Amino acid sequence: MRDFSSDLGALQARLDEAARFLRLEESRARLTELEAEVSRPDLWDDPDVARKITSEMSTVRSDVTLFDELAAALEDVATLDELAREEDDESQEGEIADLLQDLDRRLGELELRSLFSGEHDERDAVCEVHAGEGGTDAQDWAEMLLRMYLRWAERRGFATEVDEASAGREAGLLSATFLVKGRHAYGLLRGEQGVHRLVRMSPFDAAQRRQTSFASIDITPFLEDEAEVEVDEKDLRIDTYRSSGAGGQHVNVTDSAVRITHLPSGIVVSCQNERSQHQNKDRAMQILRAKLAERQREERRAELEGISGRADKASMGNQIRSYVQAPYQQVKDLRTGHETGNVEAVLDGDLDGFVEAFLRWERAGRPPLR
Repeated sequence: MRDFSSDLGALQARLDEAARFLRLEESRARLTELEAEVSRPDLWDDPDVARKITSEMSTVRSDVTLFDELAAALEDVATLDELAREEDDESQEGEIADLLQDLDRRLGELELRSLFSGEHDERDAVCEVHAGEGGTDAQDWAEMLLRMYLRWAERRGFATEVDEASAGREAGLLSATFLVKGRHAYGLLRGEQGVHRLVRMSPFDAAQRRQTSFASIDITPFLEDEAEVEVDEKDLRIDTYRSSGAGGQHVNVTDSAVRITHLPSGIVVSCQNERSQHQNKDRAMQILRAKLAERQREERRAELEGISGRADKASMGNQIRSYVQAPYQQVKDLRTGHETGNVEAVLDGDLDGFVEAFLRWERAGRPPLR
């Protein structure tokens, strides 16, 4: 009978460490307080406060519940292992090994939460993809990236909404704006911001020559609390136009699409996926406020970095990752060094290795991307 004691001990040590970084006892006490708040009959007299309380309760309960489930599962496996060893029942080895492997995976998900340290890491994410240098290939690459992130979000159980998409001249997309909605969506995606390079045999070149093309990703935390940023209507230019492109099944052919330009900053946002012009304007304003808030944070960071003499801040103009399909197969992150030879899997949404590598690289003290 195989001895699993070291595996069980290692998992127990990781679980104990998780209890520390989750501040488990504090979380349990806070959950009790929040449950009492939610049970108040006058809670929804102030909807904004009620939403904050219920949202916090959901977050805290998620951490506590996952920890308790893992602790119970680990205890069950330890009991099964003890009984199997007492009876010298080798037939249980396979089941115990499978259960330990599953626990290792689920503990990894819990440990990942300890890597989130940003102010807005728990928020939803506003994402924009833009075609760069490379002509038609770059526009096709932008569409491939949009699909990659939508598939990644689907794998994680996140909801997505494509708010605007501008079709390329011959193929692909010039740009697209989409939301990824779920806990830690921004924290997971913020390391994806930057320029992504694709090297492949061009399907748009009759001579089948190798082509290098570029597309950029911009990630912003989605701020539902509109009070965080004040916007003066006099600073806005609002244009309406006819929806077109890959905006989703509800895109219609009326002049319902909305483009808002914030004149002082030059920020432009568009939305075409809602059913009415009014809804498209509301969504575009939400995205604009999120972008203005992010710009304010960037300005504060730049001021502090100027005082401290830091000059290592990454920017949208810096290439962060290469996706090579010819003459060899490789995806490599140029910051963390994480790489894989399975390009198709990555393009199909298998991004977790790159996302986690960035968070660990950042936690290890490397200059953060944002």
